[in-house]
Amino acid sequence: MKKSILSIAIVLMLFSCKTAEKVPTHKNLYEVLLQKNDGGGNINFYEILSEPNEIKMLLNDENLKGKISEADVKQSNFVILNMGQKPTSGYAITVDNVEETDKQIIVKVKELLPDPNAMLMQMITYPYTVVKVNSKKEIIVK
Repeated sequence: MKKSILSIAIVLMLFSCKTAEKVPTHKNLYEVLLQKNDGGGNINFYEILSEPNEIKMLLNDENLKGKISEADVKQSNFVILNMGQKPTSGYAITVDNVEETDKQIIVKVKELLPDPNAMLMQMITYPYTVVKVNSKKEIIVK
């Protein structure tokens, strides 16, 4: 009787063990690394960084430390969105949508304006955003 209980217990243990399934890791197409109200360029422009020497300059930025790896330099492109000079706080620039086609990545930009009834700080600001695109395809900014 003891042998049969022991063999049943062993069989149950064997059937209850499951091997770990490999779950495929899916990277998002893009990631907003930094979005700030001040520190961007004087004019409204978008800059695409695709060359390793351009991207490595981002590694020196205090706000981006730890957000960009050496692998990102080789596998990703970066987009800097500058909203230009604004007269008050409350402005922001961000990504509205990102689409991937066979040959390109299309980044649609959204400019956020302050609520007309909001109390705003009366100061000059330069909103900007830094976006990592997990692809080396050509990027079009709209």
